[in-house]
Amino acid sequence: MSARKIDLSHLFQAHLPSQIRLSLPADSVRVRKSGIEFRSHDPIAAWTEMSVDLQYPDLKKVHCTGVVVACDGNRHSGYRVSLLFTKLSRQSQAVLSAMNEVS
Repeated sequence: MSARKIDLSHLFQAHLPSQIRLSLPADSVRVRKSGIEFRSHDPIAAWTEMSVDLQYPDLKKVHCTGVVVACDGNRHSGYRVSLLFTKLSRQSQAVLSAMNEVS
């Protein structure tokens, strides 16, 4: 996997265990109640643990950890990765709810 920096007003950072860093534009990420979905050029194996930093303008930054529960797609059209968050605090859940309303 290669990291690409995209110049947008808000980005999502995802960190894989092997120290690979993904910068994801906000329009490629869907915030859900208990996780996120995002597009990736490369597949990510199910049960891979990831840490994610989420920040939207005017909202507090949230650091979350999670596990990949699904990765669907192919090398031609890309992959849709579903990440389920684990151990979210109430404050983080509130910020995610606000992000979900904005996106």
